[in-house]
Formats: sequence, structure tokens, C-alpha cells
Amino acid sequence: MISAQNGSLEPMEEAGERLDPVMVSDATPPMARALQLSFTGSGSEYFRIWAVNLLLTIVTLGLYRPWAKVRRLRYFYGNTVLDDHAFDFHGDPLKMLRGLLLVGAMLVVYSFARRGSPMASLVALLALAALAPALMRAAFQFRLGNTSWRGLRFRFHGDLAGAYRALIPAFIPGAAFLAIGLGVTDPLHPPPWFFKASGGVTLITLVLAPLIWWGLKRYQHGHMGLGPWRTTLKLGPMPVYALGLKLIGVMLLSAFLFGVLMAVLGAKLGMALHGLSEGPRSAAATLAITFAVGALVWLLILLVPMPFAISRAQNMIWDHTECAEVSFESRLGFWPLFGLTVQNWLLMAVTLGLYWPFAAVAMYRLKVESVTPQLRGDLDHLRDPRQAAVTDASGDFAGDLFGIDIGL
Repeated sequence: MISAQNGSLEPMEEAGERLDPVMVSDATPPMARALQLSFTGSGSEYFRIWAVNLLLTIVTLGLYRPWAKVRRLRYFYGNTVLDDHAFDFHGDPLKMLRGLLLVGAMLVVYSFARRGSPMASLVALLALAALAPALMRAAFQFRLGNTSWRGLRFRFHGDLAGAYRALIPAFIPGAAFLAIGLGVTDPLHPPPWFFKASGGVTLITLVLAPLIWWGLKRYQHGHMGLGPWRTTLKLGPMPVYALGLKLIGVMLLSAFLFGVLMAVLGAKLGMALHGLSEGPRSAAATLAITFAVGALVWLLILLVPMPFAISRAQNMIWDHTECAEVSFESRLGFWPLFGLTVQNWLLMAVTLGLYWPFAAVAMYRLKVESVTPQLRGDLDHLRDPRQAAVTDASGDFAGDLFGIDIGL
């Protein structure tokens, strides 16, 4: 039995008690086994899919987009391998087309309402806001419900009330901006208080942004399921606010370096223009080198905050996502992500955007392979007799519309 003083296991033979070996095995936590997560696709393969999708989407005036999305997801999921088993996507393009048309019809109604009376515009906007949580939940359900691994489909267990709770912080600045707009009778000549009020609401939005992001991620990562497994997100809002403060520091540092760069370039440019009268060739060479180096450094400075935020956010979320038998470790480094981001931007600029499929594959591989699932248990009992396909695809394109991250 277990000693109450030090927690050690002591056989009590004097009392006639023997320690059951089964009790020992149950008390010992199972060893975690790292599952390898890899991506086997290539940029050249995806380039052909991307080119065909782009051409057919243009020819069909956008109606081919659901089929293009299914082909893209099946390629990326089918080449994402976890423990020697690939993922798969089972979405029906026809159902996704109906969802696309539904979302498009909602936007058309809102567009006509904006051109009508202010009251009609307000009612349409409030209707869209009221539907946003339901569409977000439908997006999560559709994407996970049509994603499978080892022949078993994922599930999303979040309820509708949780979706509304997750988006309540986002409604606060939206309602404030709406109230300010209703108080302005002449948009071309707003009153003086309008700018102060807008600045205050913008500040409130920045303060609430980490809370909004945390609420969305808690709703998403706290309700994913596979068979009997169900994830939870053991993360409070304070680490997210700490990350937000660090991101602000990185942005301020980038802005300071950008200002220093502009001052140096201004001085160099003045010297080069002054030297045109003395030596046109050397001055022109100096001018060209200054612009080239300045553009490169300017690009590097502007691209620093984004990889910093993406790498830190992914590591934070996945490190705190777990379920009964699985936990995750994410080791997405800033410098590899920063280097790949710079490389992708430069090559896309040189190739006029044709490098985009290669960039997408490289970025996806880096993010996916930085995550390591840790399994405590056995996969043989992973079953879900209740699994069924999710057919409501209206929320999937709404998720794209609102910028909701519904990836793997």
C-alpha cells in the first residue's frame, strides 16, 4: 500500500497485506511515445494542382472554388503522415458549393441593404453578427468532421452557446464603432469628438485583441475529438497578453530600426545626388547600391513581427493542448520561420507570384513537422462507432470569409 508520509510503496507483510502487481502497474504512468508527424508533398506536385485550380476558377467565375479547395485539402492532408498513417479529407464539393452560394447570398443582401436606408444597413449588419458564431461553429464541425486519420473521422464537440461566448469580446469594439457611426450625421464632416471616440475604441480593440484570440483558440482547441479522445486547452489569457506585449516590443524595435534606416538612406541619397555633378557613374552606382541594400533591409525589418508572432503563438497553443492519452510539443523556431518567410517573399517577387505554391508547401512543412504528438497508451483501441460525416458546408466558406483558422 502507499505510505501517507512519503508516498512510497511499502509491502505490509506483518499485517498480512501483499502489494498487488496490478496496482503497481496502474499506479505507474505509461511512458509517452513520440509520434512522427511529417509532410511528404513537394512544391512541383502542388504547382500543377494550383495552376489547374486557378485556371478553372477563373474560367468558371469562381464556381469551381469548392472543387479547387477539396483538391488542395486532399493533397495537403493526404501527404501529412502521422505514425505511418496519412490524413484524408472527405468534403463533398457540391455541398461546399451550396455553402459558398449561401454565404455569397448573405453578402449580396448586406450589400443591397447598405445602399438602402441606414436602418436596413443596421439590421443586416446585426443579422450577420448574430449568425457569425453559428457559422464559425459550422466551419469547425465541417472541417474536422470531414478529416480522418487511420480511417477514423475527427469531431468537433463545441456547442453553439460556447461559440457565442467566444465571440462576445469581439462584439464589444464592433458595437462601439457602430454606436459612434450612428452618432455622425454627415460622414464628410464628422464632429471633433468623432476622432477622439474612434481613437478610444481603437485602443479598446487593441486591449481586447489577445482576449479575443485566446477565446477563439480555447473554443477550437478545447473541443476537438478523435474517437474517445477529446482535447482541452489548459491555457489562461495572461500568457497571451504577455505574448502581445512582446509583439508590441518587437514592432516598436522594428519601427525604430526602420527610422534609422530611413535616416541613413536619406544621407546616402543626398551624397549620391551631390556627387552627380562630379562623377555621374560612381554616383549612380552608389545610388543603385543604396536603394538595393535599403530595400532588402527594409523588407527584413517589416517581416520580423509576423514570424515572431506565428512561431510563439503556435508553440503556446499546441504545448497547452492535450487530452487523456495525447499531448503535443511544438518547437517552431523564430529564425527558421523568419528565414523561410524572407526566402518566400523574395522568390515570389522575382517570379511574379509563380513561386507561391512552392512557398505554401515549404511553410506548411515547417509548421507541421515542428509539432510532435506524445502518445501515452495504445492506438489499437481507438474506435468511434458514432462517427458520421458532417454535411453542412455553409460554415466552411464562412470560416474563410472571416479569416478563421480551421487547419489541422
